[in-house]
Amino acid sequence: MARIRSSRYYFYRQSSTRGILYILLFAGSAIMLLPFLWMLTTSLKSEAAVLQMPPQWIPTEWRWSNYPLAWNTAPFARYFFNSFFMSAMTTIGEVIFTIFAAYAFAKMKFLGKNVLFTLLLGTLMIPGQMLLIPNFVTITRLGWLDTYWALIIPWLASVFAIFLLRQFFRSLPDELWDSARMDGCGRFRFLWRIMVPLAKPAIVTVAILKFIGGWNAYLWVLVMTNSELMRTVPVGLKSFSSEVGTQYELLMAASVLAILPILILYFFTQKQFIKSFARTGIK
Repeated sequence: MARIRSSRYYFYRQSSTRGILYILLFAGSAIMLLPFLWMLTTSLKSEAAVLQMPPQWIPTEWRWSNYPLAWNTAPFARYFFNSFFMSAMTTIGEVIFTIFAAYAFAKMKFLGKNVLFTLLLGTLMIPGQMLLIPNFVTITRLGWLDTYWALIIPWLASVFAIFLLRQFFRSLPDELWDSARMDGCGRFRFLWRIMVPLAKPAIVTVAILKFIGGWNAYLWVLVMTNSELMRTVPVGLKSFSSEVGTQYELLMAASVLAILPILILYFFTQKQFIKSFARTGIK
């Protein structure tokens, strides 16, 4: 009888704890989603409804025409092409360079490896804003200002990506290399035929983070570009806001269009994304 009571007490205690946890998670999710919900509903309002006080959450008149109007008011097709091209090229380049660097730091032995890796990690503590002026001078002297070279070349490597993929490579047993070497497999073939397929979750995570970072890049693009043809979506949104004034319904419609590619990307890759962080132990 005492055992049954103890089991019931444990069950009720566990259920109540789980219920409180779900309530907290639901509250946190609601707080995070409120700005996005407001952006979505505002993009479907009329100009008068946007300025209405008190604020109106659900519009009485749904203005779907705000989306084509916002798209045609500014050259968003060019902005989206620039963002996609820059993000895709930097993602491909970073994945390739990161795989080689992470494998070398994780599985190869060479003089000064630990010192070099420590120096690389130390660069993470330097704010990017401190390097903006030196990088601008370098880009200007190379003649890359207001070109795709300035938007792509400096972002083909990432210390954080190297660290993330290195941690994943280190979790794979060294016996794989011993077995492959006995079968006559070289380093390059072993890396691309064995290590890369096993590290697919981490590689997908690196690609997602890089694509999102490239898509959301604002300050670097703002400094390195001058013409309208080289603007990306974030810089284009800022210029769009300045050009059309305070038409918040059009600005919110353009913002919804800007975040759709990122949402679609994460929706199809979330499983690999979560699996990578679980395997590498990064919180």
